[in-house]
Amino acid sequence: MSTFAATVNATEYPPQLKHKVIFETFEALKPNEAMLLQNDHDPVPLRYQFDSVHPGKFTWDYIEQGPLFFQVRIGKV
Repeated sequence: MSTFAATVNATEYPPQLKHKVIFETFEALKPNEAMLLQNDHDPVPLRYQFDSVHPGKFTWDYIEQGPLFFQVRIGKV
């Protein structure tokens, strides 16, 4: 079982803050640490944003993939 340096439940934040909180949490991780993202929809647009902002600097692994709840392990390389 994985351990996480941080957990972000995106459903707890208003839409305009979700990505800001997620990126701030990711940026605070040390190399080889991971965060758990929890959401009520597939965060595909966020994945594209990570590819743009942090290319090659993260890992993205689905732990739970819907249909009502999504959990993603986002690791810092």
